[in-house]
Amino acid sequence: MSKLSIEQKTIRELLTDKHADFLIPDYQRPYAWGEDECATLWDDLFAFAFPNDDYEQFDSKSDEYFLGPIVTFKNDDGKLEIIDGQQRLTTIMLLLRAFYDKFANMKDKQSVKTRATIAECVWKTDEFDEPDTDRLKIDSEVASDDDKGEFLAILRTGDVEKGWRSAYACNFAFFQRKISELVNEWPTYTVYLAARILNNVILLPIEAESQDTALRIFSTLNDRGLPLSDADIFKSQFYKYFSDLGRKDEFIVRWKRIEERAGKIFSPLRGTPMDELFTRYMYYERAREGNRNTTTQGLRDYYGRNGYALLKSEKTLDNLEALAAFWSRVDTQEGFSERSLRQLLVLRYAPNSMWTYLVSVWFLSKRGESCELDDNEFCEFLRRITGFIFAYAIERPGVNALRSPVYPELINIVEGREVTFSDYRFDSADIRSRFLSYAFINQRPITRSMLVWWAFCDSEQELFDSDTVLEVEHIYARKRNDFEPLRNRANLEALGNKAMLEKSVNIRAADFRFEDKRKYYLGFRDGRGQTKVGTKIHELSEMARTRSDFTEADIEARTEKIIDSFVDYLGEVGLLAD
Repeated sequence: MSKLSIEQKTIRELLTDKHADFLIPDYQRPYAWGEDECATLWDDLFAFAFPNDDYEQFDSKSDEYFLGPIVTFKNDDGKLEIIDGQQRLTTIMLLLRAFYDKFANMKDKQSVKTRATIAECVWKTDEFDEPDTDRLKIDSEVASDDDKGEFLAILRTGDVEKGWRSAYACNFAFFQRKISELVNEWPTYTVYLAARILNNVILLPIEAESQDTALRIFSTLNDRGLPLSDADIFKSQFYKYFSDLGRKDEFIVRWKRIEERAGKIFSPLRGTPMDELFTRYMYYERAREGNRNTTTQGLRDYYGRNGYALLKSEKTLDNLEALAAFWSRVDTQEGFSERSLRQLLVLRYAPNSMWTYLVSVWFLSKRGESCELDDNEFCEFLRRITGFIFAYAIERPGVNALRSPVYPELINIVEGREVTFSDYRFDSADIRSRFLSYAFINQRPITRSMLVWWAFCDSEQELFDSDTVLEVEHIYARKRNDFEPLRNRANLEALGNKAMLEKSVNIRAADFRFEDKRKYYLGFRDGRGQTKVGTKIHELSEMARTRSDFTEADIEARTEKIIDSFVDYLGEVGLLAD
């Protein structure tokens, strides 16, 4: 069982402790509090210290204000690395430093004593308990925080140089203004406020025995803002590696570039965009190891093996950069043939994310010196994995079910063998029967997958932007069925009655008869002369041009056509059993 040290402490007790030596580690995110958060904190502390604006209503023996937890662990250097509480502790240090300067010219006993206490909170002391202004109680190594030097300089000197615009400088100036206003309006209150902050504001320091334990505690406690991600921890390992090589600044620039690129292209349901990049890269490294184990380790467990050995390598960072650039090109639809772009767009609507791991491993294994891919080979690979993932999803739609057939193929990719899924091919009659009996309701991801696939079976279907929002359209509208019910109600939800349609068009066309939908599919000018753009789904626009109605017989014929075409497609890409 993990050991924890938990003891409620006042700010004074926490910071004047001889062993207080806090470090904001390199993997933390930059300081993010602004004036709004500082103003809220100031107002809350003032209201706490002076109930009803009356300092006499405060009970110094029992009144407490809980500021929150501070989760740390002691690192190999004996410093307390801050996992949770960085923002509040940083802000408290800036507030105390502002009070320290304000008390410099005050000679009354309470102000002198309070100033001395603040000094013990900000600086370490020598053997005679005298503050050593060269040794702060807190340090920052945040790799992506260019302004951390300003924070430390403010604590040491109390000065803000001209041109400083960091959050540290702005918040420190804010507290200086508020304290000056307090001195002018409530001069006798100033020392009381500082003393009550020191003696009655409570923190809950939680010292864990290891970084992993501290991170788990943080994830449990934190309900404001994002907990540290796996990628934040990985960044620290890279940072230390490149720092030891004397290339710290180069790494920071490269990491920021990757982070910005990932943030633009990945929107994972869990974790951060950088976590998603590391996940896709993990499958490449697993394949290189020949790992077929269908139990996949968590990111931190995988990359943490052998003392994070994989992250102490320039090649890993090079590969991550290349992989991020590749997915950026996929997102912007640049650098690929139209054939490949069509396949990639279809896969964007795949029923699960396994295709992204297959494609990531393919890219990293097959890329040339300039990160180019053989287009014919790549396009055929995309066609095959599309067919397999879509067909497999009819019975087993989740990504977990694909591990058994896909993991061996990932190894085949890195070892230069063809991807065949030879042990998992489909019987044509059986797969056709399964598709015909499957309920393609809108909520099932495979419904959208098949409809996008079908749209791009049309050679005249144009690419659409990656940010286009598509929705499932009932060609024979549900509202129409209320008044003209189909003979077989199941046909209403059949593949043959559905298509993908841009959201803007779908909203207008949703509840109309087909003869009314036609103008929305084609586009028209409204009564005010404004042009309403039609759909770019070629099949629907052709229907609108060539048909006056869409009947139940049309639904059944179109359903047969879509399913027969997909079974034929499986045969074309070598996924049908002989």
